[in-house]
Amino acid sequence: MINLSININKVATLRNARGENNPDVEQFAIDCERMGAQGITVHPRPDERHIRYDDVYMLRPLVKTEFNIEGYPSERFMDLVLKVKPEQVTLVPDGPHDLTSSAGWDVEANFAFLSDIIERLNEAGIRSSVFVGTDPDNIRSAARAGADRIELYTKPYADGYETDREAAVAPFIEASMAAHKAGLGVNAGHDLNLKNLQYFASALPYLNEVSIGHAVISDALYMGIEATIKAYRECLKQ
Repeated sequence: MINLSININKVATLRNARGENNPDVEQFAIDCERMGAQGITVHPRPDERHIRYDDVYMLRPLVKTEFNIEGYPSERFMDLVLKVKPEQVTLVPDGPHDLTSSAGWDVEANFAFLSDIIERLNEAGIRSSVFVGTDPDNIRSAARAGADRIELYTKPYADGYETDREAAVAPFIEASMAAHKAGLGVNAGHDLNLKNLQYFASALPYLNEVSIGHAVISDALYMGIEATIKAYRECLKQ
């Protein structure tokens, strides 16, 4: 089974635009789980422009499936996740002013830093996932650093899907196999949507979870969130 984790950052963005509590981020997370989501993802950034650190604390007792917290492992971020203890922490190399994730880690160049961070997560009993591209050597470095999983940065696949989907997915198939051989679980995310998700999920030999936010919330404007979650779950059926 490939799990669907819903990233609710965009819901918080909408809430923050009015400075009140509508939509209610915490209730939205509860409803997503009730409607079939198998996980909730948040990505608190230093400027708290969408998910706030206070949101993370409030969400922790409410999320009953899998809570995944993404972010750059600053000391503030690490203090948060070690207190909250989600099921999974996904380490991303975002700078403090980046609009969104645009690349995976160069693991070898950051090996000592990531190894220390992953060790702290492992000691706390938190599954660690490292956001990476498709280079097999880089993936093997993530395994040597002690990670439990990788999350594949899928924008290159999404960009190439319409032109040549077989060529676009080929590096991800290889990456999935390399990760599995290295003992890593495989997650994926970024620009996956109802057009390209089913092919991606069926092509990869090993895939544990996808994390999707922007496309899910965009589709929900037209379809409603319950129908949208159902449609994404259908794409992930094996």
